[in-house]
Amino acid sequence: MVNYRLDMDISIGKKTDDLAGILLEWYDSNRRILPWREDPSPYHVWISEIMLQQTRVEAVRGYYARFLEALPTIESLAEADEDLCAKLWQGLGYYSRVRNLHRAAIRIVDEYGGVMPQTVAELTKLPGIGPYTAAAIASICFDERIPAIDGNLLRVFSRMTGYDQDIRSGAAKSAAQAFYEELFPQERCGDLNQALMDLGAGICLPNGAPHCEDCPWQEHCRARSDGTCQQLPVVLPKAKRKIEQKTVFLIYYQGRLVLRRRPEKGLLAGLYEYPNADGTMTAEDILSYLRTLGFSAVRYRSLPEATHIFTHREWHMTGWEILADEWEEFASGEPREHELFLVTASDLQDVYSIPSAFSKYTEQIRTDYLKLSRG
Repeated sequence: MVNYRLDMDISIGKKTDDLAGILLEWYDSNRRILPWREDPSPYHVWISEIMLQQTRVEAVRGYYARFLEALPTIESLAEADEDLCAKLWQGLGYYSRVRNLHRAAIRIVDEYGGVMPQTVAELTKLPGIGPYTAAAIASICFDERIPAIDGNLLRVFSRMTGYDQDIRSGAAKSAAQAFYEELFPQERCGDLNQALMDLGAGICLPNGAPHCEDCPWQEHCRARSDGTCQQLPVVLPKAKRKIEQKTVFLIYYQGRLVLRRRPEKGLLAGLYEYPNADGTMTAEDILSYLRTLGFSAVRYRSLPEATHIFTHREWHMTGWEILADEWEEFASGEPREHELFLVTASDLQDVYSIPSAFSKYTEQIRTDYLKLSRG
């Protein structure tokens, strides 16, 4: 078995203890200017790292500024209403991340006096902070000597060493951890992690040809010397996603829209949604289903189909717009799980967080209903 540790770099003509210095020198002249880097407080780094999970940097900038304007400190996040947090997060997806942010902030206030823990060991005790995020915070903010292994670092590792096994495997992550632990210096560990992130994001690119001619490590890269840059890293096919059929209802009653809250556990936990049912319904099925909700429809029409892709499943949705003229009962007070309740147009826009899975139907409401309601 090949040993993918740093000592292999000697075989391509470079002492291992120089690689960090080469990359840091490159980083000092080429680093990306990002708002969380210009003011790298632990809170700012934490928020940015959670937002950046499975989201592009450019997409995060606006959300980051909006979130910090509303919740500028750990204390303000801990004290915030969970619905406000979800609303500020709307559009980023993966809402469990913001729920964990809120829970972790409460823990930090209650157990750490509002001060962010400084070590990976303590950070990983908090909800939603895994090994990567903990390593990023601990190294960037407190200079802990630990690599923050993400997709960028795994890709760089694979090409630098010629690692030709599945890069998503536990063995690959362990090998990458060993590679970087030998490389990391005693200081500027946060800068080195960020340099590696920039190297992967801007030069050692995924899904195409890397910009090897601009890479500070080009002379010491096994894949470049072997001509295998576009064959690495090796990524085995993911399991096929499960397809689920859904019927979504935009139900209007007395000038307001019907919503309900999803269960507190599971997919899109605790968020608000338009009433929906499994399967694809006919017009006759729809009228029967509406009666089970306690109201009848005076008018209904079909809406365009929509698809949303989650990590392990796809929703294939058909939509119906319903105008209800009678409703036997509806909820009042604080919305509860699976309970139907009514919202105004302004509430829908400003208060309730609707997952992006329903974005096509939310857009339908914005173009048709909200204009009319505010007219």
